[in-house]
Amino acid sequence: MSATESRERPPVGDDSKVTRQQWKWTALAGMASYLDAGSIVALGSGLALFREEMGLSGSAVGVLAAIGPNAIGAAIGALIGGRLGDKLGRKRIYQYDLLVYAAAILLIAFAVNPVMLFAGTFVVGVAVGADVPTSLALVGELSPARARGKLMGLTQVTWNLGPVVVLLLAFALAPLGLLGIRIVFLHLFLVALVTYALRRGMRESVAWQAAAEKAKTVRVRARDLLTGRHLKALLWTGGIYLTWNLMAGTNGIFTPYMVKTLGAGSQATSVALQCGGFLLACVGTVALYMRFADRGHRHRKVMWVTGALMQIVAWGLFLVLPFTVPVILLNVLLFGIGQTMAGEGFYKTVSQELFPTMLRGTAQGITFGVARVALGIWSFFVPVLAETGIGVVAGFLTACLVVCGVLGVFMPNTTGKSLDEIEAERATVRG
Repeated sequence: MSATESRERPPVGDDSKVTRQQWKWTALAGMASYLDAGSIVALGSGLALFREEMGLSGSAVGVLAAIGPNAIGAAIGALIGGRLGDKLGRKRIYQYDLLVYAAAILLIAFAVNPVMLFAGTFVVGVAVGADVPTSLALVGELSPARARGKLMGLTQVTWNLGPVVVLLLAFALAPLGLLGIRIVFLHLFLVALVTYALRRGMRESVAWQAAAEKAKTVRVRARDLLTGRHLKALLWTGGIYLTWNLMAGTNGIFTPYMVKTLGAGSQATSVALQCGGFLLACVGTVALYMRFADRGHRHRKVMWVTGALMQIVAWGLFLVLPFTVPVILLNVLLFGIGQTMAGEGFYKTVSQELFPTMLRGTAQGITFGVARVALGIWSFFVPVLAETGIGVVAGFLTACLVVCGVLGVFMPNTTGKSLDEIEAERATVRG
């Protein structure tokens, strides 16, 4: 190994100190979340405009939402990319899938008919789906034991930052109509290319290299996830992400559509409301999750219960109050803060902790993929249900949040422990 390459490899320690290189690599890996959420919200911001321009029916809008980065496309990509990331290495996946993503974004940006729009949306979903579990595994493997939640929280900041930038652009460009949305997609194209260029200086995960060498003598199979402790972890993390993502995915892609369709506000109003929610999530993640997630098991549990209750109330409001701007503002406030304590950031963190290195990407690909498929199926019905009012949609999502909140209470005590220590402890527990 050369001196230059050695300096490029971020050290993996067991304390709470995070090096500059670890921050940098986490930020670059976290751009997968920026591009994932950014493309979801860009599509959501333009759904009503694409529908008007291309004469799409309500069912067609549901299909468009279902096949892209919010759902089925991402699910297919995650299942494939997560497994290949375990077998071939993190770098082979996270480096080149961004070129596919960029090409597909261009297809959407210049779409002049439904075929271009649908094809681009699907391929964007596959590309970003392949990147997310691989990039998250890399962050988990380079993180110090007592700063894992902090670094995983940074990827969640980028997940919320993507929509903020997209929504601010959409808001500023709203007078341009569909042309403004096309410009928003071109911004994602440029970000993908810049991220690709910067990622070329990254190296393979040291933890993966060591595990791959060991796997030459001790075989690790994907089917191992279907037995004992791995199956329990898969069902638990998968259950949390499935129930939470049904709500978050609906909020991300359909809120502007529902606000405009149900007459609660204009396109610009809907975009501004949603942007406020993502800004709150950025601030809350930095101030709450990144600050307390590594301080101990008790801190994680208190955050979870508090955040889960806030989100349940946020969506339960629509069951008893009218779908108006003041009520939506209260929903945005409660959900925006609540999700930072009991949401995707938590799922990302525990997904790194509960699976061995050679199965980490595969496990996340499965849970991420199943959740996005379920969201895809649900997305077929949201536009049709929303046309009759918000009640049915809000009732279903509130129920999902209740289930998610209950599941999270049973979190294992993994805070502050190295991945090797967690694996050794779990290996002593009978399936």
